[in-house]
Amino acid sequence: MLPRNHSPRRRSKVASVGITSAGATIAVASLALAGCSAPAASGASGDGPSVVATTTQVGDFTRELVGGAAEVTQLLSAGQSAHAFDPSAAQLLALTQADALVVNGGGLESWLDDAVQASGFDGTLIDASTGIELYGTHDHSSHDHSTDDHGTEAEHAEDHDAETTDGTDEHAGHDHGAGNPHIWTDPQLAATMVQNIAAGLAEVPGLDDDALAQNETQYLEKLTALDEWIAENVETVPVAERLLVTNHDAFTYFVDAYDITFVGSVIPSFDDNAEPSAAEIDALIDRIHASGAPAVFSEASISPKAAATIADEAGVTVYSGPDALYGDSLGAPGSDGASYLGSQLHNARLILESWGVTPTALPESLQG
Repeated sequence: MLPRNHSPRRRSKVASVGITSAGATIAVASLALAGCSAPAASGASGDGPSVVATTTQVGDFTRELVGGAAEVTQLLSAGQSAHAFDPSAAQLLALTQADALVVNGGGLESWLDDAVQASGFDGTLIDASTGIELYGTHDHSSHDHSTDDHGTEAEHAEDHDAETTDGTDEHAGHDHGAGNPHIWTDPQLAATMVQNIAAGLAEVPGLDDDALAQNETQYLEKLTALDEWIAENVETVPVAERLLVTNHDAFTYFVDAYDITFVGSVIPSFDDNAEPSAAEIDALIDRIHASGAPAVFSEASISPKAAATIADEAGVTVYSGPDALYGDSLGAPGSDGASYLGSQLHNARLILESWGVTPTALPESLQG
């Protein structure tokens, strides 16, 4: 990926820590339930390796890389939150039989340790977040561009170079601690995730290295085009007018990537299951008034009620329903957010339109 024209604030380091077993909360015996079968999977039917991916995003990346050469089982469905997930017996069986497990990492899958132990998974664990420095809890609170240390373009390029590492991992050390795990919202970090996944898959017997490398190159080119298209359009808006209010704090890396001011979120947490207090709602309405933010964006996987109430109180537009952003999850088949690329284009278009910008035509590589 090429460095962007601007130089966003460097990420705060969150130390990597190993998985610490809390004891499997899911009984191993559930795997032996009568009639238990693995969930539906895409790709090869029996001949190729079996790969399990946790989230919709890493599932999409994995399918792009393997094509039809592997059977890919995705644990989370479209619209499902990774913050509070309980794998079924059938999903644990798929994990038992898997040759590889691809995870988002960064602490997103808090249930993963128990699932791995309950299933007895002993394949290749691939952490897509390897080498990526996570933002801490308060890194984007009241983001003020006048006081940010943006560093230099060279520093930003070095950050991304340093983030590209071997994606293979042992069954410990993949949990990066209490940082913001929504790394995929920055296309350059998504590229790092793809490179990590490709590196890990290259260690899985039964996959063709040349085909995997070709698929990786082609998809990385699309991510570069996506990043450049978003940056080109965002740069038409004065920095002071790039204001964003979302349903929860899932877009930290996106706002940093494109020099956007994050005014606040309805749920002031990384976790979409948290609840805002009355004081927090009032404070957000005050920030919307003070900043001049034009809209509040709901998210496709979260109830829009609170976002609509806050937008109404603040006298601004609410984006919900088909105009909600794709945050924690990609969308259902047939929706704008059915793929990672589609979800990012959908989000960028709506945010740009909220600022009064008509986006330019998509590059050829992103059409269709």
